[in-house]
Amino acid sequence: MSSYRRWARYGQSKLANLLFVHELDQRLQAAADTVTVVAAHPGVANTNLSSGFIGPAGPMRTVVRALQSRISQPAAAAALPSLRAATMPDVRGGQYYGPGGLGQGRGAPVLVSRSRAAYDDAVAARLWQVSEDLTGVTYPDLPAPGEAR
Repeated sequence: MSSYRRWARYGQSKLANLLFVHELDQRLQAAADTVTVVAAHPGVANTNLSSGFIGPAGPMRTVVRALQSRISQPAAAAALPSLRAATMPDVRGGQYYGPGGLGQGRGAPVLVSRSRAAYDDAVAARLWQVSEDLTGVTYPDLPAPGEAR
């Protein structure tokens, strides 16, 4: 049995979010719906959420905290990409917002790019189908792109 790698799983969950947003945007466009679907990420937020991940007290923890303060941003700043995506009139469906600084870790919210994997139509459609199957929630008014309504 393989070991649980929390950061790998975290990355997979974020990719799944982007794939779901991609599929939802495609389905809404196919249905000629006017709903706008966008995604956003906060970058690296300096919150207590990561406190359990930086190890036990000691010199290494001090170093990690010092580095974290340089690459992260306050929680209020981390909320700005979501606010921009939700409220600005120039936002278009399928876009993705995050901090504009080094490595998208901090900075003013800007339009950012997704990985190629986040645009995989086949994987997005499969995730949609699995999500419907597992939850029992279906969206008959949102057929897959190319399907008749």
